[in-house]
Amino acid sequence: MIGKRVQQLRKEKGLSITELAERAGVAKSYISSLERDIQKNPSIQFLEKIAAVLKVPIDSLIEQEESSYKEPELDKEWYDMIKEAMASGVDKQQFREFLEWRAYNRSNAKK
Repeated sequence: MIGKRVQQLRKEKGLSITELAERAGVAKSYISSLERDIQKNPSIQFLEKIAAVLKVPIDSLIEQEESSYKEPELDKEWYDMIKEAMASGVDKQQFREFLEWRAYNRSNAKK
């Protein structure tokens, strides 16, 4: 998906793969393999260089406009629990640690 988006934006800007590669300081072959969907996970540094040349935010390269996937919405009960946790002083790091602890306990319980 990223490769097709890069290709679309590159063409909209009237740039060849060679021009984009030279301006971004990246390998032409890498852009080509990305656009042909051979490379699928470019580094953030690569995306920053490409986005700068194309004069677009990085997230516009990553977004999947045509994707049928839709993030599920948070129901009211989850939303209220999150608000309550935040109000009680639980921060993001503590919540992540709890999730990691829970996953660890689950994996050990299966052994």
